[in-house]
Amino acid sequence: MNGFDLVMFDLDGTLVETAPEIMDAVNDALQRFNLPEVTQKQVDDWIGHGTLELLVKALVQITGFTPEVVRTSALLSQIVPVYNMAYNARCGTRSHLYPQVRETLVALREQGVKLAVVTNKEGRYTQVVMDVHQLSHLFDAVISGDTFATKKPTPVGVAHCLQAFGVDQKRALFVGDSSIDVATARAGGVPVWMLPYGYNMGEPIEACGPDRIIQDFSALLNT
Repeated sequence: MNGFDLVMFDLDGTLVETAPEIMDAVNDALQRFNLPEVTQKQVDDWIGHGTLELLVKALVQITGFTPEVVRTSALLSQIVPVYNMAYNARCGTRSHLYPQVRETLVALREQGVKLAVVTNKEGRYTQVVMDVHQLSHLFDAVISGDTFATKKPTPVGVAHCLQAFGVDQKRALFVGDSSIDVATARAGGVPVWMLPYGYNMGEPIEACGPDRIIQDFSALLNT
C-alpha cells in the first residue's frame, strides 16, 4: 500500500464484531430491572453513538417514552452503572476479528503506515476489546469516545492523528462501517472507505456516499 501514510479505523463493526456481547450486557442490565429483552437486530441498529445513546434507544423502545424523557429519567441513571458492570464481565466473550484484519494490520505496519483507532466506544471498553483480541500493539494511537470533549462525527480524533503524525489529509484514510464514520471523515477532510458488514443503524452502506466500499480488509493492501 503506497497511497496512504496514515489509516484510521473505527472499532465496533469494522475491526471487531462486538454486537453479540453488547446485546448480552444490555439484556443482563434490563433483566436486573425486570424489563423485557432486546434483540440482536435492534442492538446492531443502535450501535454507533456510544453506550449512553444505545441504552437510551433501548429504553425508548421498551417504555415508549421519548428520547428526551429517557435521557433525564431516574431509570437511565440507574441502569447505566448496571450495564457497565455487565459489559465489563461480557467484554471480549463473544466478539471476534473480522476476516483479514490482523494480517492486513501487520502488513501495513511493516510498510511503515501509521495506524490509529478512532471509536465512540468508551476508553475502558476499547482497551479491553483490543487487549482481548491482541490488537493494542498494532496501533500507534487510540482515540476513544471519551478521549476528548466531543466524539464522532466531530473530527477532533482525525485532526489529532493528522497532527500527531504530521500527515497531510490527502495521505490519510478513514475506514469504517457507518454513516457516522463517513461524516467524521468528511468533516476531517480525509478520504473514507466503508466495509459492508458492520453496524449502520439499519441503513445500506451505499447511502452514506463513501469514496469506496471494500468487501474486506485485504483491499487495503491493493491500492
